[in-house]
Amino acid sequence: MVEIFNEIMQRVKEAETIIIHRHVRPDPDAYGSQLGLKLYLERKFPEKNIYATGEAEPSLSFIGDLDEIDDSVYSDALVIVCDTANAPRIDDQRYLNGQSLIKIDHHPATDQYGDVNFVNTEASSTSEIIFDFISHFNDLSIIDEHVARVLYLGIVGDTGRFLFSNTSPHTMEVASQLLAYPFNHNAELNKMSEKDPKLMPFQGYVLQNFELSDSHEYCQIKITNDVLKQFDIQPNEASQFVNTVADISGLKIWMFGVDEGDQIRCRIRSKGITINDVANQFGGGGHPNASGVSVYSWDEFEELAQALRQKL
Repeated sequence: MVEIFNEIMQRVKEAETIIIHRHVRPDPDAYGSQLGLKLYLERKFPEKNIYATGEAEPSLSFIGDLDEIDDSVYSDALVIVCDTANAPRIDDQRYLNGQSLIKIDHHPATDQYGDVNFVNTEASSTSEIIFDFISHFNDLSIIDEHVARVLYLGIVGDTGRFLFSNTSPHTMEVASQLLAYPFNHNAELNKMSEKDPKLMPFQGYVLQNFELSDSHEYCQIKITNDVLKQFDIQPNEASQFVNTVADISGLKIWMFGVDEGDQIRCRIRSKGITINDVANQFGGGGHPNASGVSVYSWDEFEELAQALRQKL
């Protein structure tokens, strides 16, 4: 870890322009690691041009703003991609236009697309890795509440508010150090959980239309295009309700499928059972207990569901 951190920092020092990317359909950790790294580097190297790019996710806009940059900015730039396991999921394919490429991630290393790849699957989140990166260079004194805030939100998001099994003692130590900075973490957590009132009837639909196995160990939810139209919501808004059924007693695996037009995006979650191997079989991937897959028919959705049931 020490050697790769040093190599990453050396490349940062040599670059005049640094552009930071993350994955499509961003979650709090994608935002937190990307913006946390940007804000930190701006404070350490105020003379450099540092940007964070990607399509904004409205539900996470409170975390921070992204930059719009011209193609020409990529000339001779160092590109850093955070929190993205494989290249096809990188938001903004211009990442290929830079002079060199660094990957920083905590997902299983299925695609080492960078010139330098740092992957730590023991970390709860990429935001935790960025904190460790800052700490390694003894730079906690130069960051402020803005850096601490976005990294904290990233960690909270990927640990499910510290309820998921990826929460380690080190994760809690990092969180405690971030909380020492003067930002209102209670207010920020409230923002993270808030939803537009127009979405609440859809939550009622989910609660009334989930399919639960006889054993209560497996559950699935199908959100067709007709349902999206009925409630006048977008696929990314529907996906916010993936954990609506998580508190069902005895539940071990659940899948939330949303028809996005050209694909059915399936979000898979579990309690204590590895499911990313099944996701990999269907062309997806992710964490052992939180993965994603795209299928292209509801019949294929059922094949995926059968594979998940076999895990039980």
